[in-house]
Amino acid sequence: MTELKIKLLTISDVKDFVAAATAQDYDIDLISGRYTVDAKSLMGIFSIVPSESLELKIFSDDCGDFISKISAYVVE
Repeated sequence: MTELKIKLLTISDVKDFVAAATAQDYDIDLISGRYTVDAKSLMGIFSIVPSESLELKIFSDDCGDFISKISAYVVE
């Protein structure tokens, strides 16, 4: 499992992030406080506050390609 912090500031950021996440075969979750949503779900992400820093959990150790696609959103 790989964990990162990301920030999605605009609707366009969320759409691009979900498109990149949906292309992956493994599970990806976003966590905001006590809420966990599927990172491949637009509705799920919009149900939390995407402008805050979010914890990203990628359930794969072979995710370098995905991380490079979302590098603009990584905040650490």
